[in-house]
Parts: sequence; structure tokens; C-alpha cells
Amino acid sequence: MCLRRYLFLMVGAFLMLPAGAQKETDKSREVIKVEISEGQIDVISGVVYSQITSLRANRPLKMTLLIPRTKEPKPAIVYYPGGGFTSSDYEKYIEMRMALAKAGFVVAAAEYRTVPNQYPALVVDGKAAVRYLRAHAASLGIDPTRIGVLGDSAGGYVAQMVGVTGNDKSLDQGDFLDYPSDVQAVATIYGISNLMNIGAGFSEQSQKVHASPAVTEALLLHGVAFRNFEGSSILSDSVKAMKASSMGHIRENLPPFLIMHGTADNHVSPRQSEQLYEALKAENNDVKYVEVEGAGHGDLYWFQKPIIDRVVNWFLEKLK
Repeated sequence: MCLRRYLFLMVGAFLMLPAGAQKETDKSREVIKVEISEGQIDVISGVVYSQITSLRANRPLKMTLLIPRTKEPKPAIVYYPGGGFTSSDYEKYIEMRMALAKAGFVVAAAEYRTVPNQYPALVVDGKAAVRYLRAHAASLGIDPTRIGVLGDSAGGYVAQMVGVTGNDKSLDQGDFLDYPSDVQAVATIYGISNLMNIGAGFSEQSQKVHASPAVTEALLLHGVAFRNFEGSSILSDSVKAMKASSMGHIRENLPPFLIMHGTADNHVSPRQSEQLYEALKAENNDVKYVEVEGAGHGDLYWFQKPIIDRVVNWFLEKLK
């Protein structure tokens, strides 16, 4: 009886303690306060933005959307991935895409046709993605007057071409032709501005590779060797090559450009970005050129916060 009474008194004494004192005795339990500083991002994948129909096939082109869950209409960014003109893995560079979404942009990562498809297929696709966003602006929460494009490497080429051909209706093909494909800002990361000198300043062996009919830019422009066509170098037709390059479309009143390139890039010559910057500036366009010291082509430098913040803040300045 004495032991039972003792335990009863101990339990009673514990229950009489303040609630905070009771919790302090349980070190595995805690209460934290959290300030709400982050919003929600919705992901919609597998969105078909265009369908390419040929004689016996239909190919859907897809995009993945990151949509901030807010009520007001938002600016949008279309991201075109790099891939050497041979692939367009649109699910990559999630670090950059998510940072843009957290900053309040709807971000659409879009695939596009690659080699063996020839120019202008990938530019046609790039512009179709822009038109799709405008056509569905109301349902996606997009402000159709504030759309920018972003790309790296071959995707930078696509972004550049979309940016400089806003007035070229011949490249608007497919669906939603009642909507324009012009954009209000262009960011290109180690992108290609002139198909004829991708290896400018590189070794003699590299120059030979880029002069080969088998190199990807030659396949993009001229197609693969077949039957009586033995293939052709990118250098064989300068008029055709410049028409397929952003450097061949530079004029005044283009959208603002952010150009970034690594000083140690040994895949796409930094000259590609330098010449684009110089040409845009000569026509009094709004352009910013950022060289990243020691950065190569698609290496870890481009995933670091200072790089991502630079891109996000530039788009905020131009589109917000």
C-alpha cells in the first residue's frame, strides 16, 4: 500500500507541473517555429506542345512546366537544353529551372528536334514552344507579354535564334499561329552564334573536325550523306550558314541579351559569345556579357549559386 500511494503521489505531482515543464523532461520532443518564406511549385510533365507529322509517323514534342502557385499572372521562361545538336534532354538543369520558379517565373523546359533533322526544324520548335505558352497563358497563369528564353550550348543557339527572328514569320509553323513567337529577354550560356566558327581559336586538329562534313553543325545544315550526296562542310555555303546563325540576323531593337561563357571552354569557342556581344552592342541593343573565369563547357561552375543567381536576377530585372 505504501508503494502504491507513493507512486500515486508522484504521478499527481508531475501532472501538476506546468505544461512547459512536463515537455522539458522529454528530450525527444520539441516545438519549432517556422516563418513562411517559400511558396509551392507545381510540376506538370509530359505536356505536348507540338506534334510533328510525317508520312507515316507522328512525333509529339514535350515540355515540363514548373508553375509557382500564386494568383497573379507571372512571367515565363522557356529553357532549351544543350546536347550538341544530337539530343535535347529537357529534364536537366533542374537547379537553374527551380531557382527561376522560386523567383516567380513559370518555367517550361522544352525538347526540340535534333540531327538528323535539318535547320530550321529546331528553331521552328523553339518558336512553337513560345506560342504554346501564349496560347495557354490564362490556364497556366502566364503574362503573355513577358516571356524570355534560356539555353545552354546548342540550346543557347536555339534561344539566340528565337530571340533574333521574332519578325520572321516563315519560322512560325504548326499550331497556335494566331499567337506571336517574339520574346522579351534572351539568356544564352556558352551558346553558338555562328555555325561556321564554333572552334575559333582552337587547335588545327579541331579546325579540321569542324570543317568535316560529318560534324554535327554540317549535318544540321546540309544533312547526312546519302545516295548521290556525299555530305558537305559547314564552310561550303556561307550564305546558308549565316542564315542559320544568330550572327546573320543581328539588327537594332532586339530583346535584351545576357551572354555567359567560360574562359576555359574547349568545346564551344568563347569567340562565339564575344562576337555576338560585339555585334549586338554595335546595333545599340541591350546586352550584358559575363565571362566566368576558369569555367569549361557544362562543368560544375555552371551549377553554382553565383551563376544561377546572376541569371535569375537578370531575368527579374528584365521581365518582372
